[in-house]
Amino acid sequence: MSRSTVPRSLWGSMIQEEVPILTQNEMKAEGGTKRTSRDWRVVYASRLILNDLVVVVVAVFGTQFLWFGANLVKPAVAGTTNLVLSYTLVSLVLIAAWMLALSIYGTREYRIVGTGSAEYKQIADATLRLFGLVAIVAFLTQVDLARGYIIVSLPLGLILLVLSRSVWRRWLSLQRKAGLYSSRVLLVGSSASASHIARELARQPQAGYRVVGACVPSGLVAGYLPDTDIPVFGNIDHLKAAMLTCGADTVVITSSDELAPEKIRELSWSLEPGRQHLVVAPSLTDIGGPRIHTRPVAGLPLIHVETPRYAGGKRFAKRATDIVLSSILILILSPLLVVVAIGVRLSTPGDVFFKQERIGLNGSRFNMLKFRSMVVDAEARLAGLESAERTEGNTILFKMANDPRVTPIGKFLRRYSIDELPQLFNVFGGSMSIVGPRPPIQREVEQYETHVHRRFLVKPGITGLWQVSGRSDLSWEDSVRLDLYYVENWSMTGDLLILWKTARAVLASEGAY
Repeated sequence: MSRSTVPRSLWGSMIQEEVPILTQNEMKAEGGTKRTSRDWRVVYASRLILNDLVVVVVAVFGTQFLWFGANLVKPAVAGTTNLVLSYTLVSLVLIAAWMLALSIYGTREYRIVGTGSAEYKQIADATLRLFGLVAIVAFLTQVDLARGYIIVSLPLGLILLVLSRSVWRRWLSLQRKAGLYSSRVLLVGSSASASHIARELARQPQAGYRVVGACVPSGLVAGYLPDTDIPVFGNIDHLKAAMLTCGADTVVITSSDELAPEKIRELSWSLEPGRQHLVVAPSLTDIGGPRIHTRPVAGLPLIHVETPRYAGGKRFAKRATDIVLSSILILILSPLLVVVAIGVRLSTPGDVFFKQERIGLNGSRFNMLKFRSMVVDAEARLAGLESAERTEGNTILFKMANDPRVTPIGKFLRRYSIDELPQLFNVFGGSMSIVGPRPPIQREVEQYETHVHRRFLVKPGITGLWQVSGRSDLSWEDSVRLDLYYVENWSMTGDLLILWKTARAVLASEGAY
């Protein structure tokens, strides 16, 4: 990759040698087109506009055709005057209004696309409000619209919009993992805070923030942030030159201890409106969106973070959901449970079920049920395997891809997580939940740091963030982080999303040993 250089005079006393600068070609947008680095937002939004238009046209005209067939003109009554109402005209007006509503509610804003549920919520909000407006207008003007035409096109269009956006989101995620279609971020703050934010953003490249440089108080040039490959381009006084050098379009302030309020305000004024952006990253991490509320007070952007709640209506709703789902699943899967039980019993000597004491809600102990997938003396053989060389598991959770203790039928059961189905009885009995942190054994708990015990504030689950984010391939630190994130931010909506991801994780068999 060819690069030009910045003359020493541009950097003044900051530079001791020539510093590489992105050429115009390198700053052009991803996707092969000759655009500046900011244009990925416009390009992607344009594609979403085209996608939404196709989806809405299919939903509205498809419903019209299914409901009326070739009869596109239908008599209607408006007040006391008989009118001839063309549903083709109605469909065109509805399509235009729907597209306008999607734009007004910001469903294609670069800040919400790619991750989180805000994109889908905005789509649903825009759609529901539009059809509420249509109903009000039809009532006030006394225009007799066919109810089926409205009732069918509403859910059909909404479903198709969400599904099509999810496809685009997967495509965008792949592009962002390759470093494309992302905001180019320059971090500003202390070396420690900038390194922390850089690592956190690197965990989720699909969020669309690609860190390309940093400015730290030390003013170090030609160095890197600790434990990262992020180059340092001097201090805050050289921000504009640093942005030009690394082609950044977004400044993220990671800490303000070294920056006076006036300095931050001047920094915001120096950015080019519409092309360069300012983001302030607080020190809080692993906080779910629903817990965060911003409120400007006297010119101060105050961030309110709700304290996690583990009682009341949310706990009742979770328990009720567990009872209903476990009952239904036990009933539906009962033939499979019987077949697997017979297979385990006949294939190898030993009991059908494996019972193991685990630690649950508030540190209580319970016996977790699983179909036996190992030989009967598996626990006795564990000590001899812990010293064996392996790449799976971590320092606390023992996992082995080709564990010699696993029986032939056990390999199949583990591959598709069938061995965990008896835990539905634990859920029905109240010792576990469908979704929650992984239930640990006592020897694991003995190695916990103090803060890890927060995972016992909720019931352990059959599945959880750990299950859908890599399972046994995760490090211990990542496993803890995911479990604590769930405990701090759990909600019924989050549980439903995890259940959806669980089905994909089980079919993919990733990290299942």
